[in-house]
Amino acid sequence: MMTWLFLGLGLILLVAGADLLVKGAARLAGAFGVPSLVIGLTVVAFGTSAPELAVSVKAAYAGQAELAIANVVGSNIFNVLFILGVAALIMPLVISKQLIRQDVPIMVGVSFLVMWMVRDLQLDKIECAVLVTGLVAYTFFLFKQGKAQGAEGAESGDDEVEAMLKEPHPMWQNLLFVVGGLALLVLGARWLVESAIALATAWGVNEAVIGLTIVAAGTSLPEVVTSIVATIRGERDIAVGNVVGSNIFNVLCVLGLSGLVSPIPLVAGEQMSQLDIPVMLAVALLCVPFFFAGAILNRIEGALFLTAYVAYTWYLVALTLKMEYLPQLQDYIVYGLIPVIGVYVVLSLLNDFRQRRKQVAS
Repeated sequence: MMTWLFLGLGLILLVAGADLLVKGAARLAGAFGVPSLVIGLTVVAFGTSAPELAVSVKAAYAGQAELAIANVVGSNIFNVLFILGVAALIMPLVISKQLIRQDVPIMVGVSFLVMWMVRDLQLDKIECAVLVTGLVAYTFFLFKQGKAQGAEGAESGDDEVEAMLKEPHPMWQNLLFVVGGLALLVLGARWLVESAIALATAWGVNEAVIGLTIVAAGTSLPEVVTSIVATIRGERDIAVGNVVGSNIFNVLCVLGLSGLVSPIPLVAGEQMSQLDIPVMLAVALLCVPFFFAGAILNRIEGALFLTAYVAYTWYLVALTLKMEYLPQLQDYIVYGLIPVIGVYVVLSLLNDFRQRRKQVAS
């Protein structure tokens, strides 16, 4: 009971810490004249990935190197399949042209890069430095792009950032928010990692499994709240952009920084390199045709995303516990679910192609 209590408290502290950090950092950036659009693209994106960063850095520094990778991989899978699945069931999601042309290809690219890097079952400091370099380049690109769009008079599309910056708060309070948020993140990460290790030991399973499931879902709570609230408010493009941006930051920032602070290379076991990371890449690739066809993620596609997440998690648990029905479950996924998704993708693309031809003809 105490383990679960500390796990829950750790999650609460992580979410609260991320919220304080985002508010304080956003207001500080606004005070120094940074446009609200740039703040939304950078500060807020960093903030929603703060729980993953805190947990993975803590795990890596404590020598739990595989947990550090599992948290990122599990969070990226959860973000797309679960969060977008739930959000699309609430209301079909609008996909912006920028996401289709720029951000989704970047998400696919960094996912492929990580899969290529872990072919030797680890991420060393040089590889993690490459990821951090990519983070710096990506952030600088977003900053320049945001300033250019702001100069052209483009709307930020993020009312929360605008409202956050309009609230008058003294500088000392903003600094207190940043420091307090960081403190809560550190404490929450400590409790969460220690609880995850205790659960893995008690259940006799690999720590990576806990990282891929419980920890990954827990650290993605800010993305859950942000995307679902944005969907309910009708800001459906923000819901998708939040998830895609978070996934990119998770790989470049969380994995990169975790590997740099870790005393040993980040470990990716055989299951991680042969199953979980390829699933992360496959999920990113699945976004390409789903987002492209009609630039809408509809309720059917949301249901397929959720079904895929349940199947993946179920298979992961069955594989870990060596359940007798594992071969049948594997057959169901390989010969049932995957072909159904494949057929749906082909039909969606064909229908989108016909619609575009009609528009051109008319």
